[in-house]
This record gives sequence, C-alpha cells and structure tokens, in this order.
Amino acid sequence: MWKRLTVLWTLLRGDARRLWFALRHPAAPTWLKVGTALIVLYVVSPIDLIPDALPVIGVVDDLIIVPLAIRWLLARLPAEIVDAERRRNQPNFFTRR
Repeated sequence: MWKRLTVLWTLLRGDARRLWFALRHPAAPTWLKVGTALIVLYVVSPIDLIPDALPVIGVVDDLIIVPLAIRWLLARLPAEIVDAERRRNQPNFFTRR
C-alpha cells in the first residue's frame, strides 16, 4: 500500500512540475491557465463530487480526479512547450556541477 502511494506521489509531483513549467512558458495557452485554476478551485472548494465528510471515500475522489485532470491538461500541451520542457530536462555534458 505505501509503495503504491509513494509511486503515485512521485508521478503527481513530476506532473505538477511539468504543469508549473508549462504555465510559466511564454507560449502557454489561456485554456491551460483556466484549466489549472479550475483544478485548484476544485481542490480548495468545499463542494466536491463526493463530500469530504465521508471518512475515506470523500478524500479518495480528490486523489483520483486531480491527477487525472493534470494528466489530461499535460496531454494537450502544444508541441512548442513540450519540446522546451524536454530540452530543459536534457543533461548538458559541457557544464560542470
């Protein structure tokens, strides 16, 4: 169980970084900003598909819907932003660390 949660957290953290990079990119489309704002609004809003007052299932819907929504937005990124993100993540062998 903990291993699955750790893997899920790692994936979500990586997706959140990609989304943050895409939002800061100069060519970021308006729909991306609106979609991200809607995801944040869903997370902080007291209105959910399943109320958080229910012990376990109320939180589980957030744990499923938010990563799926982030993945959906990332899958629709323009090629320019995807290429810029790939170039940013490539190791540069000419610089010393």
